[in-house]
Amino acid sequence: MPRKIIVLDPITAETARRMRALLPAGLELDYARSRDPAHLREIVADAEFLVSGQIAVDAALLAAAGRARLLHKWGVGVDNFDLAAARARGITVARTTGSNAVPVAEFTLGLMIALLRNLAFGHATLRAGAWRTTTLPKPSFMLTGKTVGIIGYGAIGQNVARLLKPFGCRILYNKTRRLDPAEEAAQDVRFARVPEVLAESDVVSLHCPMTPETAGMIDRAALRSMKRSAVLINVARGGVVVEADLVAALEAGEILGAATDVYETEPTPAENPLLRFDNVVATPHIAALAADNFEKGIRQIFGNIERVLRGEAVAAADFVC
Repeated sequence: MPRKIIVLDPITAETARRMRALLPAGLELDYARSRDPAHLREIVADAEFLVSGQIAVDAALLAAAGRARLLHKWGVGVDNFDLAAARARGITVARTTGSNAVPVAEFTLGLMIALLRNLAFGHATLRAGAWRTTTLPKPSFMLTGKTVGIIGYGAIGQNVARLLKPFGCRILYNKTRRLDPAEEAAQDVRFARVPEVLAESDVVSLHCPMTPETAGMIDRAALRSMKRSAVLINVARGGVVVEADLVAALEAGEILGAATDVYETEPTPAENPLLRFDNVVATPHIAALAADNFEKGIRQIFGNIERVLRGEAVAAADFVC
């Protein structure tokens, strides 16, 4: 009897077809048709392996998955997983470490340019029939030569720094464990504490995990400490930024603009006030999606599933708990 994998996200039939084309022998794959909690609890009942990209996995869902052996993040952030409940049930938790670093870094660079150069505003107004060359919501600025502060300097943050090199940007970075001086010199980056990153940067780019230390880190005080000409980019987690404070800062003109791919509540409601600003670029948590990177991440997930089936531990770099 095939061992079952359930993808908790409501993926398309085409995505499921592409995943099944990579499926190891002896495994079958099904996926959610909606985000409804009752539906999710129903479909996991006989699954040994759970895969989630954006769907939160709580204790109730894990209790419904009585045969589950492995919960695998399709991505890296596991802040929406109940890790204590997984441990209590003996379910291994893993993630696809590094698999989406380059796509997210490229997306971040795109957000920087789109925000600094008013690309989204120009696109939206032209489609609406307006030719708004003299009434931009804010001045357009080049990325070249700017100081970019990267908060969270793992695989994604380091790839962002690499992509910024041709723009001649000065790079400040912050992470829990500072790089060795030789590595800083090799990457041509400088360590700075968060207050310094916020105060000196023209672009502040967030790539840190969601932890008790980073939750709400970018609040009104943090935003007020930024340059009024600076922009904020968030492709980390919505909860790192206090959305109400960001709205207030934008209304007061305390920063030049913001771009975000993540939100405190996902899916974010249409009435989210962030979506009404012309100087905000907003996307629906799609930074990691790249068709030509798809196979890499799926093979990493399936490789860990095969390890569990053989009675082995998942790859050390991917292990969470």
